[in-house]
Amino acid sequence: MSVEAQATKPATSFHPHEDWLRSDRLPHIWCPECGIGTTVSCLTTALEGAGLSPDEVAVVSGIGCSGRVAGYLKIDSFHTTHGRAIPFATGLALANPRIKPLVVSGDGDLIAIGGNHFIHAARRNVDMTVLCINNFNYAMTGGQVGPTTPVTALASTTPYGAFEHPFNLPALAAGSGAVYVARWTALHVRRTTQALQEALTKPGFSFVEVISPCPTLYTRKNKLGSGLDLMRVFRDRSVIKHGASAAETEIEHGGPIVLGKFVDVDKPTLQQRYEQAMERALGDEFRRLEGSTTVQAARRSLRKA
Repeated sequence: MSVEAQATKPATSFHPHEDWLRSDRLPHIWCPECGIGTTVSCLTTALEGAGLSPDEVAVVSGIGCSGRVAGYLKIDSFHTTHGRAIPFATGLALANPRIKPLVVSGDGDLIAIGGNHFIHAARRNVDMTVLCINNFNYAMTGGQVGPTTPVTALASTTPYGAFEHPFNLPALAAGSGAVYVARWTALHVRRTTQALQEALTKPGFSFVEVISPCPTLYTRKNKLGSGLDLMRVFRDRSVIKHGASAAETEIEHGGPIVLGKFVDVDKPTLQQRYEQAMERALGDEFRRLEGSTTVQAARRSLRKA
């Protein structure tokens, strides 16, 4: 090829996770210094490492900055209403147990308006992975105080400091029955990737929290500096304590951030409990129903949808 032809040839780019990303929608909408993009990179790496194919996982998201993740993943996705990502994913898990539902959203969506769904999905041990990118406020709507805003931290609706006690997300997930619970920050990319990979391959309700304060509203208002300064905060204040108790994982404004894998246990999923109950009650009739051509055809149709 001549030099002139090479000069006029359009440049091509290739992302190592092209199979998982809708590159036609990039660049993304998230603010500079936001950790959501970094977390998405961890997620696509984890999906690749988990050995899942794009037709074996579906992503469901709620409303908010983190909820926009579903639009950038090249897999079956649903961007649902505020607080309703988990019940939608529960329906998906029950309708087609061969699909792994992945819920990606923020602390306001999952834990405030969606909190009731969160605790009951964990209690039931629905087979899904929930990724909560915790930015400590309602970032998309103006930086209002949220369910995870630390006491004394500033928000647009608490100019004198937050005074409501926040949720401790690992403690909430563990206390509700989750079989896998981990917390990392946007700095800890390899640890986050490993946790997500483990969560995606874990049967039952798995939960991963990623600490990523909103750079536009939370970090400016609380004078945490630039994105690089925030990485230094994560480096200096993070304490890794695998297996830490719920009481040790509280986050205090300006205090240490306890990270690690806190829960990793095995117990029957909701689907397994359902099948055991039906076999006890119906025996051979239930096995014949499950093996019928009608049910198998319906499941094949769901896999192709």
